[in-house]
Amino acid sequence: MTRPRLALITGANRGIGREVARQLSQDHGLHVLLGSRDLNKGTKAARGLSNASAIELDVADPTSVARAFEQIRQDFGHLDVLVNNAGVDYDTNQRASTADLARVRRAFDTNLFGAWEVAIAAAPLLKKGTSPRIVNVSSGAGALTGMGGGMPGYGISKAALNALTIKLAAELQSDGVLVNAVCPGWVATDMGGGGRPIPEGAAGVTWAATLPDNGPTGGFFRDARPIDW
Repeated sequence: MTRPRLALITGANRGIGREVARQLSQDHGLHVLLGSRDLNKGTKAARGLSNASAIELDVADPTSVARAFEQIRQDFGHLDVLVNNAGVDYDTNQRASTADLARVRRAFDTNLFGAWEVAIAAAPLLKKGTSPRIVNVSSGAGALTGMGGGMPGYGISKAALNALTIKLAAELQSDGVLVNAVCPGWVATDMGGGGRPIPEGAAGVTWAATLPDNGPTGGFFRDARPIDW
């Protein structure tokens, strides 16, 4: 009997993460784990989705990451898709020259180190998966090309996430793991505060999560098209 493909999405109790969960479960038939710091919120978000359940996961807490992946290992023994979606703090009211570095470090804890911690924990399970994929949800704010002032914590942490994407893609390619960064664009989430509909932004993430085995790796995309780093 063919086992269902399994996806984990971090920060999935709302916004882009929740919509990617809906698209992967309902449109592509994956079983989806909605990672959420608050398990109750994750469970609520999973209701109404086919083939979906919640798992408690705070990416900025190594103990929480270890606990969640031990649960995945025991319950499933593999992972096919990881979507590093959890992100924090559009610090539009900061400047690099006067930044509150404690605030910047908090952004890095989630936007970079959280994603990195999760990727490390996921790698052994992804190597046991079918057509394994890692999608790092990034931002045009992290593109070095055209980067200006403002939003230092968020923008620089996303630039670092892009660099991590390239490193992981190179190291995991021999294991068949495709790793890409995706900018969903400016989307009308609670954090974004405006922009295009959530399903449109999520579609590019879903595309990268469901690439064929001969698909790209180590790239940066928006709406399934390459964009500048």
